[in-house]
Amino acid sequence: MFQSTYSGKAVLVTGHTGFKGGWLSIWLLRLGARVVGYSLEPPTTPCLFESSGLAAFLQDVRGDIRDTEKLARVIGETRPDFIFHLAAAPLVLDSYTNPFETFDVNVMGTLSVLEAVRRSGSMCSMIAVSTDKCYANREWEYGYREHDPLGGRDPYSASKAAMEIAVASFRASFFSPNSSANAGVRVASARAGNVLGGGDWASNRIVPDIVRAFHAHEVLSVRSPRAIRPWQHVLEPLSGYMALGAALASSEGEKFASAWNFGPNPTDVFTVKDLVETIVRVWGSGTWRANTDLDAPHEAGLLRLSIDKATSRLGWRPVWSFEETITRTIRWYSRYLASPEDCSATYASCVADIAAYESAACEKGVAWAQQGIGAAARS
Repeated sequence: MFQSTYSGKAVLVTGHTGFKGGWLSIWLLRLGARVVGYSLEPPTTPCLFESSGLAAFLQDVRGDIRDTEKLARVIGETRPDFIFHLAAAPLVLDSYTNPFETFDVNVMGTLSVLEAVRRSGSMCSMIAVSTDKCYANREWEYGYREHDPLGGRDPYSASKAAMEIAVASFRASFFSPNSSANAGVRVASARAGNVLGGGDWASNRIVPDIVRAFHAHEVLSVRSPRAIRPWQHVLEPLSGYMALGAALASSEGEKFASAWNFGPNPTDVFTVKDLVETIVRVWGSGTWRANTDLDAPHEAGLLRLSIDKATSRLGWRPVWSFEETITRTIRWYSRYLASPEDCSATYASCVADIAAYESAACEKGVAWAQQGIGAAARS
């Protein structure tokens, strides 16, 4: 698996108190990494970070990613081999309420991380986590490729497009192989689809909204039920991030310092209505209605990702089907709701899903699970 890459290595995860950052930290700990988390306080109550007792297993540093001086000190002291930058203002609807902060966190915050790496003199592989919404969405049928134009109608999407440009600029200016000071730093960006999984409690996100409504026996109000999204379990892009990190750390790592998509299979794309009705079936009950608010903020109606680059060059590909993703996600929430105060059970639930995902990857012959990602990257 990834153990040969990450075991015994120092890994800095920004945003470790968030949903994806929490899952990534648990997986890295399982692989034997020494994880350092840098983040603000958990963004929700409840949250995966606290409900899993994750603080007991890693170095927990609280700070704003825009505090470049503090971040540079942490990087200088911990000397990470890998940095996974996930800290962000992550929600489309929130960006309409706080557009300035969204741009500030997502663009200037990312620049702060890059500048902290540059100042620290640390040689590492860094993945800046972005989103499928960074593309100029034309509502077309085929999946967006890494070289397609960036853009964004809403503040969140636009801020992520600007973040991608900032990452590419720093990579070319300061972290190229020709840079005498920082030639050992390799920086890539990773764009994922709509991520699902246990432990997400954010507002205005479809699965947490469903869980809250159905658990309370309330009718769920659904925005844009006909909108098409590239749904995927949280472990899918995380495996992509780690595969990319391993490739960056390989002997030819500079060839992988670019932008990458990690989404579902092109045929495994479904509507919001499909998602809701599948969850109703797996949950065993639940009712919903379409939100007909004509003044609701704009959200994209059709969004697909091309994963050809990741499959051909990294040997990465999705593992779990849409049905498996929903089933795993709802089972996680069911277990949590049965004993919300049991941190060890919640942590074990995450580890069990990770182990099941690794096993499924082996069975499907995914390159990182079969031969090691270093060999996959070289091939």
